[in-house]
Amino acid sequence: MENYYAALNYTDTLEKDNDNIMVKIQLHGERESVTINAMIDSGATEDFIDREVCDKHGIKMIKAKNPRDIYLADGKPSAMGPVTDITKVPMDISSHRELATFQVANLQNHEVILGMPWLRKHNPTIDWNDTRITFNSERCTTGVFKSSPVAYAVPADKALEENLITRFSKVQAKKGPTTKNGPTANNQNVRVKKLSAEARVPMKETARVAGHDLYANEGSDVPARGQAVVGTGIAIALPHNTYGQIAPRSSLAIQHRLTTNAGVIDSDYRGEVNVVLANLGDQPYQMEKGDRIAQLIIEQIENRELPEVTQLDDTERGDQGFGSSNTTMDQRVKDQGAKPKIEINEISATAFGQFY
Repeated sequence: MENYYAALNYTDTLEKDNDNIMVKIQLHGERESVTINAMIDSGATEDFIDREVCDKHGIKMIKAKNPRDIYLADGKPSAMGPVTDITKVPMDISSHRELATFQVANLQNHEVILGMPWLRKHNPTIDWNDTRITFNSERCTTGVFKSSPVAYAVPADKALEENLITRFSKVQAKKGPTTKNGPTANNQNVRVKKLSAEARVPMKETARVAGHDLYANEGSDVPARGQAVVGTGIAIALPHNTYGQIAPRSSLAIQHRLTTNAGVIDSDYRGEVNVVLANLGDQPYQMEKGDRIAQLIIEQIENRELPEVTQLDDTERGDQGFGSSNTTMDQRVKDQGAKPKIEINEISATAFGQFY
């Protein structure tokens, strides 16, 4: 894939893997400021910001005059669109300050993308090998900068992990007060702590999936018809009135008959998140460190006391137990005078043909 920014500036064409880098930016929303990593992508035709970032940090969105779809290189509509809103937000890159204009989209893997409009506007010199961005255009050096016109890129893995922590640790809710022992029950942040340097923060495969993937922090074997407890190397603090559900991954369930047991994380638990993997198959399963082994789904609950009483109200079902709901329905239909249901267990092809 050609690097269009390189072609625009009459420089050498770069391969696809080298035409984007990550850089730390600071956005100043009406509610708060947030530091995240943006992708500078010479293959992007617009400058984009994720809708969730705008919602969480109070970045005001403006209805676009002409909503439009976003198309992929093969001509198919992208899941990012359609673009119905834009935003203008103060943005810092190192000492570079500007009022940036973004198309608001449903970005799946990034928070902010600085594409060709931003590149044309500032015309920075980008050293794709040393990952250094120099804002040396006349516009930047005379009217924008307060200090050094150089910004350094962030390694891609580190940038994505930092963004995941920011995305995962902020729930769209009012922040509660804190005490000397930490956040109070009103604090609605989800906090993630690494217990080892090699541990991975839970992440979503796409923006709209329900769960965050959990990763094995160690290699392990799950015996056939048995189970194993696998550590993730992380601890989490969940908001009050929530709990974490450890659910199986569909691919492991279908391909290897792996499921999860003991999948509840209480909001007051601060130890390592462990996954109990159960193997329902006839073959042992071996996992490597860093493999995705389960998913974490955060659920709302009602924390209420259970008062003891001497009598319960009567219901139509009463004390009928397992399977009683079907029996009750059949009895209701019978009481209403409906014709009894005819069940056919077996019929020959000849007899079946006599009906037609």
